[in-house]
Amino acid sequence: MFTKQRSRRLGVAITAAAAATVLALTGCASDGGDGGGGGDDANLSVTFLPKNLGNPYFDTSSSGGQEAVEEFGGEFAEVGPSEASPTSQVSFIQTAAQQGVGALVVSANDPEAICDALDEASSAGVKIVTFDSDTNPECRDLFINQATAEGIAKVQVDLIAEQIGDAGQIAILSASANATNQNAWIEMMEEELAASHPDIELVEVVYGDDDDQTSFDKTAALLQTYPELKGIISPTTVGIAAAARYLSTSEYQGQVALTGLGTPNQMREYVEDGTVTAFALWNPADLGYLAAYAAQALITGEITGEEGDAFEAGKLGSYEVGADGTVLLGDPYVFDADNIGDFDF
Repeated sequence: MFTKQRSRRLGVAITAAAAATVLALTGCASDGGDGGGGGDDANLSVTFLPKNLGNPYFDTSSSGGQEAVEEFGGEFAEVGPSEASPTSQVSFIQTAAQQGVGALVVSANDPEAICDALDEASSAGVKIVTFDSDTNPECRDLFINQATAEGIAKVQVDLIAEQIGDAGQIAILSASANATNQNAWIEMMEEELAASHPDIELVEVVYGDDDDQTSFDKTAALLQTYPELKGIISPTTVGIAAAARYLSTSEYQGQVALTGLGTPNQMREYVEDGTVTAFALWNPADLGYLAAYAAQALITGEITGEEGDAFEAGKLGSYEVGADGTVLLGDPYVFDADNIGDFDF
């Protein structure tokens, strides 16, 4: 049986609302907009750039980032595209650099497509922090990782294996084909399936582009294409909610298992009606909160992003920079009918 992993930093339920107002970049930079320096003259304007706006996951991570920025006396903004395409973030990075923000906190839609723009911003003195989905390491100062890729992949495979009796056909409903984090997890899921679950067959990986309707339609197509399908893994909050919505009103409810990465508020009704048994995630508000404090530490010169650097992250405590400029939030957490009522985000 699968053993639930409880993150040591996810013990308190939070109420996360989307950032009240998406602040324009104009006016967010401090007068000394060189993006560096410590003390009272540090440019503590921090702009969050998620993969796309209107995504509940990023609404929650941005609320955590805003909380942190307010705690350390900075200025918070959130900007972003409406769709999560590879190059859709470039213009927002360029504008942030022109406005002289202190730091950009970015969830990358593509590991390479935004690197030139990030390099330009960095040359202008902007500190670059990625979170959730990384760029190539040379394109940023720090990456705030929600959990290890191995841990995220394994928890999803373990959940689907338990739910389908460790045998049968499964499919993966991912975000975009270029998403760095999704692709890393999928590769490790494939390795874990081959090594430990020989009776489970992964028949196809499809992409919903983090769009609700596209993910809904891809779910329907999978079930029509593979009548023997026993389970779906969706390692994206938009995808798992859309797949659950389809399953909940179909003949497949209770017959085809669904797991992946979702937020409690998105998935609560589907857990309660039996469409979904269990799913996993970390606390996205904590992820945004940690990313904001990492940005502050870079701006003030508390850290440079080198391995072994340590900094304080408010209520989350102390963190250390690991290899390749990576900071790890913690372990995945499993939500099910027994505990989902304890969380509100």
